[in-house]
Amino acid sequence: MRILSIFGTRPEAIKMVPLVKRLEADGDVQSVVCVTGQHQTMLQQVLDLFGVVPNHNLAAMTANQTLNGLASRLFAGIDGVLETERPDRVLVHGDTLTSMAAALAAFHRRIPVGHVEAGLRTGNLYEPWPEEMNRRVVDVIGDLLFAPTASSQANLEAEALGGRVIVTGNTVIDALHLMCARLDGDAPMRARIDAQFPYLEPPDRGRPLLLVTGHRRESFGEGFANICAALAALAQTGKMQIVYPVHLNPNVRGPVLGTLGHLNDVYLTDPLDYPEFVRLMQRASIVLTDSGGVQEEAPALGKPVLVMRDVTERPEALAAGTVRLVGTDRNAIQQSVLQLVDDEAERRAFARRVNPYGDGHASERIVAALTGKPFEPFASRVLPGYRHPGRTAPPVED
Repeated sequence: MRILSIFGTRPEAIKMVPLVKRLEADGDVQSVVCVTGQHQTMLQQVLDLFGVVPNHNLAAMTANQTLNGLASRLFAGIDGVLETERPDRVLVHGDTLTSMAAALAAFHRRIPVGHVEAGLRTGNLYEPWPEEMNRRVVDVIGDLLFAPTASSQANLEAEALGGRVIVTGNTVIDALHLMCARLDGDAPMRARIDAQFPYLEPPDRGRPLLLVTGHRRESFGEGFANICAALAALAQTGKMQIVYPVHLNPNVRGPVLGTLGHLNDVYLTDPLDYPEFVRLMQRASIVLTDSGGVQEEAPALGKPVLVMRDVTERPEALAAGTVRLVGTDRNAIQQSVLQLVDDEAERRAFARRVNPYGDGHASERIVAALTGKPFEPFASRVLPGYRHPGRTAPPVED
């Protein structure tokens, strides 16, 4: 079976790399990888880390690209790869423009599409924008829909889509387990990473660390102005240290650097490599984010997550109590962060809540579905020396 995996952004790469490695290990699969370069530098970091060498790199990213301009380049480039490779199946992930374009290009050539992380919904086409539309398009096209949770499965079944739905867990937990195992087993690596943040106080006797990520398009403008104002006010309390790896998009960097760049206790960095970001999540007391993946990763490490969005396509996390929505209202962000900073018992309570996104074996379940073989946990998933700080969900049913 010739399987072509297509992805283009760093979050996609993090979630697809465990699956690509598992496909490579299967003797009955010819695994081909195409990256679109929707992100370029940040994507390459992940590929290098896990030793994935793509067969095709479309390098589609351009300065100040528009969605329509990018889409046109993606369709043209992906169609050429499909013509060359003639795959039996295309795999795409999640909700990016790359995923939507790849699925539609494959559909035009009558190539079956498998959708990893299928079924996420907010019910509002404009939040997150344009991701909500992208994921719906891919789910309509896909004939194998790999839903991370039972709630995602229910969304797909409610829409009466034609694809076969399989609950697998989320591959981001696979990647996180692999990375945590590497960090826990490599003291020199941990020391090298920690040395990059000499300003951080020791976690056992320092102030709480607030780790921030923010990049959503729907927050450009007023939303980011509010976020930055809230962070500035929080920094001035002196109660915490704030680390914010700042996305490369100028709509993010402009307000963040302009508002926060001169403040004490606020440390702005360039986007971090995956090991550095995981290490900061391990050290963080609270995570403030608008990222989808971080809503899954940080709870797996027992960290409280405050989500700077009005809605989330991950309602399982809300139901489990592992995340809270705070939107982009300045006062709501300030009050929610300060409540957790001042209440260590509540922060600890988050670590005891069950993360609903799986057991780290999603990739093996997907490969079993693709090949028709029995599900067998990959031997390397045994993580010697890894002690999970929180609780994991029970294995999803095969």
